[in-house]
Amino acid sequence: MTKSSMHTSGEDGRPGLRDWRAMMQPERLAAIQPSRFSGARAFMAKMIRERWDINIQRFDVNANAEGTAVYSIKSPTQEFSFIAFSYAPSREGRTGRIIGRAWDMKGTLNEGPATEADITHAREQLPLLYRGRATPNALIWCRSNRSMRVFDATLNALAEGHQPSIEDINSVCYLMRNTGLDGNGTFGTRPFPSLGASHVMGGMLEAQLLVAYLMREFSCDLVEHLARHKSDKAVPLDPALRRFIGVGNGSALGLIFFVQKHPRLIDSWLTARETAIAEALAMELGLGDPRFDILITLIRRAAVFREQDRMRYETFTSSTQIALDLRSLLPLLAELRDKGTLRGHVTRFELDALARDAEASLAPESYETLLSMMIELVPDRTDALLTGIGGADEFTVDPVMTAGELAAVIDTEYDWALTTDMTAASARDYVWYKSETAEEPRRGLREEAPDARDLGLDLPGDIQRLRADLAAAPADQPMALFLLSHPAHRQMVGRVQGLRRRYFHSPHANINATDFVPIDLVRLMNVALHGIDKTRDFLQRNLRGVLYHGAPTRDDIRAGHGAGWFYPEEPCQ
Repeated sequence: MTKSSMHTSGEDGRPGLRDWRAMMQPERLAAIQPSRFSGARAFMAKMIRERWDINIQRFDVNANAEGTAVYSIKSPTQEFSFIAFSYAPSREGRTGRIIGRAWDMKGTLNEGPATEADITHAREQLPLLYRGRATPNALIWCRSNRSMRVFDATLNALAEGHQPSIEDINSVCYLMRNTGLDGNGTFGTRPFPSLGASHVMGGMLEAQLLVAYLMREFSCDLVEHLARHKSDKAVPLDPALRRFIGVGNGSALGLIFFVQKHPRLIDSWLTARETAIAEALAMELGLGDPRFDILITLIRRAAVFREQDRMRYETFTSSTQIALDLRSLLPLLAELRDKGTLRGHVTRFELDALARDAEASLAPESYETLLSMMIELVPDRTDALLTGIGGADEFTVDPVMTAGELAAVIDTEYDWALTTDMTAASARDYVWYKSETAEEPRRGLREEAPDARDLGLDLPGDIQRLRADLAAAPADQPMALFLLSHPAHRQMVGRVQGLRRRYFHSPHANINATDFVPIDLVRLMNVALHGIDKTRDFLQRNLRGVLYHGAPTRDDIRAGHGAGWFYPEEPCQ
């Protein structure tokens, strides 16, 4: 069996969870690919399974793209409304960052059907942004901008009576790009903890994910509507092309704060994913098992998806390389299916052997893509694990735990932090802060922002300081007395205690060091947790990609169709 740096086995040889010390390296987390656990895929599966009914109630938009659109969203137990205001595009003040001053669409997702009072209030308050206030039933405020070139090309094609070029569409894969999804109390929106797990939007990021999908639908509806304004020869988007179109997404440094502030959620998500992978790897398939063919079909689809990718990747592994890697797995799977061997060696756990081989021979993104597809072989178990993902943000201190007991936990579970060289010249070069004008998260050289309040969590530094003070305290001293003398450690004591015996919660990194690459953790959030495809790096701190690429239309969802929408192939023209 191929030696692995991450894969583990029990005494009986059965595959276990991958080694957490290797997995929690930022560069490894950055390689995780979209899967059945990713937010967009999981939420879309929920809408399809429950046959949500999404309809346009109003689309009062003029030929200059100015006006109001209202959507009704009905789940089996609750109705929501999406109120969108369309604006004529302006190049002045146009940016994907939160400091922008001009957007092509602003909207709000509200609980309940839209009322005239809701529409009037949103029309008045949304343009105020930071000075505006949402209604009590608002869950998300959002903003988006067109891809000017592709939107205009699509509009002109439809107005002329034909479909837009797939080459144009596939150059970015969207008509509009999300530039802001704000909720959880921001602007007075309803705080997510008040929803509760039983709420229709009670799952991880579900309110944001619904709005992102509605942005996709609005962009397609808008371009069709404007084409009809422009010409009586106009045709609608072909359904296959409409599915292929996603919604653009740009993310930056703020997601790193999310990772640091929600360790229980991160641990819960990663642990669930690793558990599903381990259970897939532990299957004993046998000759001719049909699950081999399911995996072969998925690999072929993913390879075609990568081969048709027209994006340029300056930093990440190219889609061309990933496609080659994936196709190299096909003869190995055929050998396992037909002969029960891998490269001539008999193996008990066929998929585990293949995964170990892939880890050693393929690019990390290719290897993680394979694992994502293996998750599809245990769908029922995956869906059950999904229901348990979550975790409160607050930590409470156990006042009875002794200094010796806490020190032992740190020595065992935070050895990576204790061995991080915080005395190195570059260990504290950077500071994390927010801009005064728009509270935009930033990372800058400490010497260039000497007065900035550092908002980043200095986990290795805090752990080392805590461990040093624990060493000076009596081993039997309870935390209640220890914290009386060292109140500055209260947050870290609660964090260490609250995450005890949990291993996938905190990336093993000094985020203040020069060699820390911020984009690694942005990728973890965008690609792995959100499910964004075709992500590209800008300046090692910004990430752009496509959400809901290939997703069903609202008609498909209403009919319960489209469950296998990921890895979309270019529509034939």
